[in-house]
Formats: sequence, structure tokens, C-alpha cells
Amino acid sequence: MKRYLLVDGYNIINAWPRLKRAGMENLQEAREQLIEILAEYKSFTGEEVIIVFDAHLVKGAQGKRESLNGLEIIFTKEHQTADSYIERRVEELTKNRRNMVRVATSDWAEQQVVLGSGAARISARELGIEVEAIKNQIQEKTKEVQQNHGRLGDRLDSKIVEILEKWRRTQ
Repeated sequence: MKRYLLVDGYNIINAWPRLKRAGMENLQEAREQLIEILAEYKSFTGEEVIIVFDAHLVKGAQGKRESLNGLEIIFTKEHQTADSYIERRVEELTKNRRNMVRVATSDWAEQQVVLGSGAARISARELGIEVEAIKNQIQEKTKEVQQNHGRLGDRLDSKIVEILEKWRRTQ
């Protein structure tokens, strides 16, 4: 089963206070912060993350697709909203019944369309809670690794430890 998370980028930026503040001063900075947060999320969950940013009001926008930090980043073309792109992509991805597709947005109308297409919805707040929980798990694992870092026996295969112990006893 392949798992996908489609993210309405500007919707999440405007829903998360830290990113909203950053976006008021520098929208590019807010986008980069969101990408960084979701790259860490992807590396921990293994979920394919697709972030969609609106460019429908940008005159002459051709649309752009790039891969960055293991994420797929989409900038829609002129006259195409993030919602319409996400709806089309959900339809494509849910054709394969083995795909699990979730959409992160707090747009109620978009959530209803997504649910009708066979995907699950997750609000910006719920995604924020998931991201924080994963950040805490990463910190715990890092702390665990640091605590065990100095003990060679903790990093060796049990058979190797057994062989070394037998060798030590014969010396």
C-alpha cells in the first residue's frame, strides 16, 4: 500500500500561527518553512507528500512541478486553484485501491469533495498535532541513540557479542 498526503500549502500556512506570521513578512520564507517541516514528516512516516500552492491569480503562471527534499511541490498555473489540482490528483491516486490518500486542508468545501472522491481529510490543526507528535518521537529516538552511543555491545549483533565473549574468556 502506498500512502499519500496532499497538502493545500497556503491553507496550512494561513492556519498555523508561526507560518502565518512568517508569511506576512515573506511568503517565500513561510513556504520554505512548511516544506522543511513536511520533509521531516515524510522522512519519519514514509508517506508521499505533495504540497500544492495556488498560482491561479498570477498572470501568465505556467504551473511548475519540482522535487525538493523528497517532496513533490506543485505551483498551479494561471486560473487553476490548488483545490482543483488536488481534486484531480485525488481522483488519479484513488483509482488504485491500494493507495491510501489523505488531503490536508481546513477548507470545508474542499474536505467534502475529497471525502466524496474516496480520500480521507485532515484539518490543518490535526496535521499540526501529527507533526508535533512526530517531532517529539524524533527527539526521543535521538536521545535514545545518544544515550546508547558509547556502548559498543548495544550496537553489535548478538552473535558477534557471543563470539567476542567466548574469545575474552579464553584469554
